[in-house]
Amino acid sequence: MTPPHVPEIRLHLASEAHELWLKTEDELAEIGLPPPFWAFAWAGGQGLARYILDHPDIVSGKRVVDFASGSGLVAIAARMAGASEVLAADIDPWTETAVLLNAGLNGVDLGFTGANLIGSAVDQDVLLAGDVFYDRDFAAVLVPWLERVAADGVTVLVGDPGRAYLPKDCLDACAVYEVPVTRALEDSEVKKTTVWRFR
Repeated sequence: MTPPHVPEIRLHLASEAHELWLKTEDELAEIGLPPPFWAFAWAGGQGLARYILDHPDIVSGKRVVDFASGSGLVAIAARMAGASEVLAADIDPWTETAVLLNAGLNGVDLGFTGANLIGSAVDQDVLLAGDVFYDRDFAAVLVPWLERVAADGVTVLVGDPGRAYLPKDCLDACAVYEVPVTRALEDSEVKKTTVWRFR
């Protein structure tokens, strides 16, 4: 499939979003596995990927890490926009397969790590994160780390469709998009998605 906001990228995505999400959320919880975030092109990721493709100077010739990569959409966009090296990072054990399949589908090479990067120093020039502020506890550990990474000179960009735990007080808006999404996963058919930069 091609995500509606980034039609130049093709991804292996779930076609029965609602049924898959409900089924796996319940069944996977019973055996301790996370929901399949990698099976969907979330609004924050689509907005961030669009921004990177439209502003390749942000990543061109630079080393990039795509944090909480999911399907690999943002990592693929960074590589297509000229990043010299892209590392997709996600702790979900199934994500590596999704990222590598999607990278191959788009003819790009990506690195992958399943390590939890939160709290670690970032070696790359740019950190990208799409749709990561959906949970209060996650945001509570993520925000201080991203602030430190930005303070160390790394460009930190996030794509967010208005999630409840977005720390607007430490961000500057870069662009706003109207991103088509599946109503089975979101509360509307279009999400206003902003790309932000950590100060």
